[in-house]
Amino acid sequence: MRRAAVAVAATAMAVSLAACGSAKESGDKADSSDSAAKKGDAIKVGLLLPENQTARYEKFDKPVIEKKVKELTNNKGEVIYANAKQDATLQSQQVDTMVTNKVDVLILDAVDFKAIAGSVKKAKDAGIKVVAFDRLAEGPIDAYTSFDNVTVGKTQGEALLKALGDKAKDSQIVMMNGSSTDPNAAQFKEGAHAALDGKVKSVGREYDTKEWKPENANANMEGAISALGKDKIQGVYSANDGMAGGIITALKAAGLTNVPVTGQDAELAGVQRIVTGEQYMSVFKSYPQEGQVAAEMAVRLAKGESLDGLSNGKVDSGTTKDIPAVIVPVVSLTKDNIKETVIKDGFYTIDEICAGKYKAACDKIGLK
Repeated sequence: MRRAAVAVAATAMAVSLAACGSAKESGDKADSSDSAAKKGDAIKVGLLLPENQTARYEKFDKPVIEKKVKELTNNKGEVIYANAKQDATLQSQQVDTMVTNKVDVLILDAVDFKAIAGSVKKAKDAGIKVVAFDRLAEGPIDAYTSFDNVTVGKTQGEALLKALGDKAKDSQIVMMNGSSTDPNAAQFKEGAHAALDGKVKSVGREYDTKEWKPENANANMEGAISALGKDKIQGVYSANDGMAGGIITALKAAGLTNVPVTGQDAELAGVQRIVTGEQYMSVFKSYPQEGQVAAEMAVRLAKGESLDGLSNGKVDSGTTKDIPAVIVPVVSLTKDNIKETVIKDGFYTIDEICAGKYKAACDKIGLK
């Protein structure tokens, strides 16, 4: 997938959604706008999330989006939710159900960004606007919000270099990328390679991890250790926290305890591993901000309103150009800035992070 560079201004760029078309197309748009105006706040938002193994979707995204839709519609808006459980076919069926239920707009986080394109077109043909959430799906998408995924990968790669220090140039690493069906994974990989290539001695093994599953990352890591030798791996690039957990289990089983491992998503287990030193870093992404933006985009589109003043750039997918976008910034999360990130943003409390066996490690780094 090709993705356009995102131009982020100090103030949000105004994005024009006007387009040239035939007299019939103009009439259709006017009818749609009139219908949206009559509906007012009583809109139906279809929310389609990709899986429930990663904590963020159920813990942050769903409740944040539901709350923001209610807030923007005077409690008259309704969110209809479905989770695809990492099944692209099921997600296509869920889109069909949303079309049948005549939702006004979809917020879609695609399991497979290419496979979902036909379903996106089906929704559009039914007059339903589609907001691509977190992953840029193909098809006639109306708006997109996510993080700068190439920057995420660079942030991870740069953090791994920092952990390796002066030994980086003599280090062999393993790269555990995300699923090949996820367009974000390709962008994380691109950013990580941009940071790491030429700065480490070599990438001994590199994997695209099926379905992002920790058990698959664990198996891949066991294979890398067997192929390279346990004394020949100095660092591991892991694209997210879930896989980092599987990787660290494999490293421990091989007797390796001082190999820096990256992550992403600031999952509670990942943050706790950072506290204990088992995991070097994660990428903190403000899911509340991303979810609120997605909800506002959806409500505006459902009401026939412009995204002017909300978008801060445009992106291209493999099928659609100049999609209005909001790109949310990211932060490298280490043991040094836990208070300023996940605690300050209300992701977790110190009591949650430092519960039970983690208390001593928290005390050691001053997390009290």
